[in-house]
Amino acid sequence: MQLVNALRQLPGVGPKSAQRMAFHLLERNRHGAALLADALQDALEKVTRCKQCRMLCENELCEICAHSSRDQSVLCVVETPADVFAIEQAGAFRGLYFVLSGRLSPIDGVGPEQLGLAELHRRLLGGDIKELILATSSTVEGEATAFYLSELASDAGVAASRIAQGVPIGGELEQIDSHTLTLALSGRKRF
Repeated sequence: MQLVNALRQLPGVGPKSAQRMAFHLLERNRHGAALLADALQDALEKVTRCKQCRMLCENELCEICAHSSRDQSVLCVVETPADVFAIEQAGAFRGLYFVLSGRLSPIDGVGPEQLGLAELHRRLLGGDIKELILATSSTVEGEATAFYLSELASDAGVAASRIAQGVPIGGELEQIDSHTLTLALSGRKRF
């Protein structure tokens, strides 16, 4: 069934889940299915990337880049639009973003060109950015990307910092993996 195969394109949706979703939409919620189809079609037609940060949006600039009260001198580099939402939801960051839409992975054919790093480098050389916050994942590829970005920042005379990583609030030390504990210990702060 074409609908089941289409639903399997979503992350985390296997064959059984896709089948359940398809039957639910077709048997019990045809109105919801029509709304979903319309919303997807509308998004495909209207959503593009922000000219400045590469975030998904419906205008030339996303709401964050268009907001004049944001700190224009601090740029946080993230891997995905979902990362922007997570940081914004925390409410602690008032600067701007740059969305890579991935991370360096030569094995997968993802290099600087695919991540828009020439565009980021030009922005860093522009002189408005004073700090580049590296908020990539702590995977091997994320760390390699962070290192590459720190070199771009250094070349442009921009200070680079890495987000802290370690033990989550409410986490039990005995449940934390050794790599996370190592990061937490090496990135400790004075109390």
